[in-house]
Amino acid sequence: MKNILLFLALLIVTFGLNAQEKNQDTTKVEKLDEVLVRAVRVKGSSPITHSNLTKKEIEKRNLGQDIPYLLNYLPSVVSASDAGAGIGYTYLRVRGSDATRINVTINGIPYNDAESQGTFWVNLGDFASSTQSLQLQRGVGTSTNGSAAFGASLNLLTDAVSDKPFGEISNSFGSYATRKHTVKLSSGLINDQIELVGRLSNIYSDGYIDRAFTDLKSYFLQASFINDNTLIKVLTFGGKEKTYQSWFGLTAEQLEEDRRQNPYTYENETDNYE
Repeated sequence: MKNILLFLALLIVTFGLNAQEKNQDTTKVEKLDEVLVRAVRVKGSSPITHSNLTKKEIEKRNLGQDIPYLLNYLPSVVSASDAGAGIGYTYLRVRGSDATRINVTINGIPYNDAESQGTFWVNLGDFASSTQSLQLQRGVGTSTNGSAAFGASLNLLTDAVSDKPFGEISNSFGSYATRKHTVKLSSGLINDQIELVGRLSNIYSDGYIDRAFTDLKSYFLQASFINDNTLIKVLTFGGKEKTYQSWFGLTAEQLEEDRRQNPYTYENETDNYE
């Protein structure tokens, strides 16, 4: 009889513990981070050489030049420009590796050209004005999306969701008739869940090289949905560019004669893309 009572007591205790565990599981809440960003970025304690730029740091240098020139002051980074002004056809090298070995992602989505594996920064006119932060990883990086990341990985994160509506007008002027005009608007959070933000930009420069002008018109539109545990961003961007050809180099004699001369003498020899 004692054995039967002991067995029943153990059974009741076990059942009670199981019921308690199930109740704990049903009330357990886990908040997840943004998966796409975490998948391609590293923390400060990670054994990967990297640099982070916040929106304030980007804005301080964003005067119209392409993203490679905004990164030119970082360690192991070398930037180049056909026109010599950092606008138009620009190039990025990290630790000697060219664009085909630099993995570029926007919100974790691969951006490198599928054919050449490089990145045409001329197609991202004033994209820095719509960038919340970026991370450059030097050497082999953590990104497994898109092209090879042997030379470096560059992750761009677009604008964060703004609670309040706002409007911005930005104008910059510089050497060689360089100028940038930007208009940006945000709806703020609608019903505490949806935000729309848009940008229109125009960047123009005559360039340092003779007949190396660049005229870039661009747009950016982002729709965001957010609640307690979800963030969804849908974005589109594009524009129109007219860029004079000036990529051919000069001989030592030509440099002595005129450093700014352009070997291309054909009138209106330009790239026109939309």
